[in-house]
Amino acid sequence: MTEMKYISSRDNPGFKRLRALVDEAKSRREERASIIDGEHLLHAALDADWPIRQLVLREDVVASVAVGGILQRLKASNTEVVTMAPGLFNALSPVVTPTGMLAEIPLPDTVSSGDDWAGDVLALAGVQDAGNLGSLLRTAVASGIKRVWLDPQTTQAWSPKALRAGMGAQFCLAIEEGCELRQKLGACRQQILVTSLAADSISLYALDLLQSNVWVFGSEGQGVPAELQALAQRRVRIPMPGQIESLNVGAAAAVCLFEQVRQREIPY
Repeated sequence: MTEMKYISSRDNPGFKRLRALVDEAKSRREERASIIDGEHLLHAALDADWPIRQLVLREDVVASVAVGGILQRLKASNTEVVTMAPGLFNALSPVVTPTGMLAEIPLPDTVSSGDDWAGDVLALAGVQDAGNLGSLLRTAVASGIKRVWLDPQTTQAWSPKALRAGMGAQFCLAIEEGCELRQKLGACRQQILVTSLAADSISLYALDLLQSNVWVFGSEGQGVPAELQALAQRRVRIPMPGQIESLNVGAAAAVCLFEQVRQREIPY
């Protein structure tokens, strides 16, 4: 670990660069980097052996036990450590109540599943809310899914907000962003399932989910596009006896993916 540096001004080029990574998807794409905030995400990244390029600390927490634990784990690395005055750090932090520690992480290399991938996949079309996306990724990891396909209309998986909502899920997944889902689904060998309220949809609880599946979920308002629904072997309906027509996309995905887990834990 390198010697600590101190940034005291918003005009500092290093501060401006970090600010851009917090605010701008374009900067994150160009630099192949993003910002994580807080002790939990830092430990999640370290647990996954994810590189930490730069650790940024608010000067009033440098001597805390939490920061000491992070610094100890980074002792053998080449991570740059930067400190800032509280006002400057709080202006940089992407959260309302800053924890006093954040870090720059590199984004992963582009992932391609190839033609031989036969496991479960979560495919998302047009999910634009970063909080929903992070929750979906967290659910995917919890249910045992390891691969995610995101179409060009889905928000960036590595934005600070999506990373916070994912609670470390991104570090456990192979995420392909900007996918042409029509092409991906047309070539895959797994059963393709989409949620739908159409008349020909089948109850989730009547499906056999023991084989590998590609689960396709759509935007918060529009659902799965018709062209992707047409590629599905099954259109799936979640039974809802109450007076609500539909669920939030995150809730719908959780219901479906954990029914899959249930069936595999206790097969028919």
